[in-house]
Amino acid sequence: MPRPLDIACLQTRPRPDFAGAVAEAMPLAEAAVKAGADILFLPEYCGGLRTEDGALAPPSAPEESHPFLAAMRDFAAKRRVWINIGSIAVDGPDGRIINRGLMLDDRGEIRGRYDKIHLFDVQLSEAEVYRESAHVSPGHRAVIHDTPFGRIGHTICYDLRFAHLFRSLAQGGADILLCPAAFTRKTGEAHWHVLNRARAIETTRFVVSACAIGPVPGGGESYGHSLVVSPWGEVICDGGTLPGVVQARIDLDDIARAEGRIPSLTADRPFTLTQPRRSVA
Repeated sequence: MPRPLDIACLQTRPRPDFAGAVAEAMPLAEAAVKAGADILFLPEYCGGLRTEDGALAPPSAPEESHPFLAAMRDFAAKRRVWINIGSIAVDGPDGRIINRGLMLDDRGEIRGRYDKIHLFDVQLSEAEVYRESAHVSPGHRAVIHDTPFGRIGHTICYDLRFAHLFRSLAQGGADILLCPAAFTRKTGEAHWHVLNRARAIETTRFVVSACAIGPVPGGGESYGHSLVVSPWGEVICDGGTLPGVVQARIDLDDIARAEGRIPSLTADRPFTLTQPRRSVA
């Protein structure tokens, strides 16, 4: 029997404050629910994102009083829909923020949390430098959410470049691997599609990546192109370059079919790394 699931990525624009982020997300969430989505996926920093002097400076609040989280919890309960909040900025204990994703059930209850492990510390050019670790405290635990639709492994943005994290989640039982993002336009044009497809192919799992679209207040630009990728590496849908709802109907039985053809997740073998011998002068 097929295991169909209607999913929707909300491709939102970065907004500089909580009120703007809520106003951006709500109409898309309503449209997705009316179109029959079982679960909604939002991008990284969907609760607000801006930059100051070239550094990421998303608006943050304690989790228990976070305005965006409260609005999404209320929406989930009223509309009886599961929601994955890709990530929001939550106040941390050391003066830095936590880049935290959350899974909400259809009563608005928090069913899981994931704190981004790999932080975006890169220098794309002399003028474009990002040091997420200067303001964000990293997570240390990989997370799989249990839902009525299957098990969902949560990653965030820069995590996409770390294949072992995705492999561990898949081997741990995840059916769907998430990578909500606010990928920069420059890196997105070069790597976004190939990395998402590679993670799906390597793990024989669905990859769902909601990505913010458009200019970031204060400077920078997000790439968009929210993706749903099949376990065979096929792009099922692509959100392109405009805000909106990216909706797809997937069949979770495709996972078993892909695994049956290429069972790479169960074919690991131990090995040692042989270092080259240094030449003697």
